[in-house]
Amino acid sequence: MNTLLETLRIGGLRSRIELKQFMRQRESVVFTLFFPVILLFIFGTVFKDTIAPGVTFSQYFVAGMIASGLVNTGFQQLAITIPMERDDGTLKRLRGTPMSVSSYFIGKALLVTFLMIIQTALLLFFGSVVFDLNLPSDPMLWWNFTWLVLLGSACSTVLGIAFSVVPKSGRGASAVVSPIVIILQFFSGVFFVFTSLPSFMQQLAAIFPLKWLTQGMRSVFLPDDFATQEVAGTWELGKTALVLLIWLVLGLIFAIKKFKWSRE
Repeated sequence: MNTLLETLRIGGLRSRIELKQFMRQRESVVFTLFFPVILLFIFGTVFKDTIAPGVTFSQYFVAGMIASGLVNTGFQQLAITIPMERDDGTLKRLRGTPMSVSSYFIGKALLVTFLMIIQTALLLFFGSVVFDLNLPSDPMLWWNFTWLVLLGSACSTVLGIAFSVVPKSGRGASAVVSPIVIILQFFSGVFFVFTSLPSFMQQLAAIFPLKWLTQGMRSVFLPDDFATQEVAGTWELGKTALVLLIWLVLGLIFAIKKFKWSRE
């Protein structure tokens, strides 16, 4: 019990340092927090078509951007920054401290959670004010939103940590990670209506978490009858939770087994 509390305490302290370091990097702050909002303005302004009764593409896009923001904040950022920290010796120095791998993971997870809350709040604010996104009035929808955000954030975080062993260097990490995220966004119904995509893209996207996150977010912010526009004709929230949990467990196992403090 004492070991667990100490792990959590060190993880909490590490998260404060992570946050301070992040806020000092103005480029990262702008890209992480405001880039999704910028994309929302661009796509929401250009594409104003009504895709179903009472649903515009702008509203559809907001739901997708919230889900995509979880992936950008968790998976993409961690899969890029951890190799950089490995290259510049940060992780090697941390290895010589009482910090365990678990505490390091907790510090990263808390940073992602904090950034995710701010980013989501910005998207909801601008989505509702500028693009008439209807915020839920049903408490059950807010409950669904909460577990989708928490589970999606946890899944994205552990997958980002796990994938951080793939880039050969910190300098080339962005070139490896960013294309994967962009391709998944196109396949998963973030930039396009999912059912308008070719069937092979839909089947490929169904393997990965982002497709299910975007669909789950649509269940929160779009009318109930829009579920008939989905591939299965329903929101499939149970299947969404199952897919996210599977990826969370697989990512956690891989992250624990393969994580390295240094290249050696």
